[in-house]
Amino acid sequence: MNIRTLEQYVEQKNRWGALFGNQPLSLLNAADRQKIADSIDADISPENLSCDGELPRSQVQQRLRVLVRAAQELQSIDPSIQFGETEGWL
Repeated sequence: MNIRTLEQYVEQKNRWGALFGNQPLSLLNAADRQKIADSIDADISPENLSCDGELPRSQVQQRLRVLVRAAQELQSIDPSIQFGETEGWL
């Protein structure tokens, strides 16, 4: 399976994390894969997904598609990953 969406998601998270001195996340590390899943869960929450209702519906739907795709790709490379909020979208 192509994991381009997931790789782009992780790259974006690493760019933001670098601003705060965080260690980069790696898809090769099981603990990091779970952190990525937790991050997707946080991003898919209604408040974060819609930027507290500030985004138009079309942007919210686009963000949701990207997050669900990234979650599916992550689960395809590591079926042991546990999701919370995202589980209902998979």
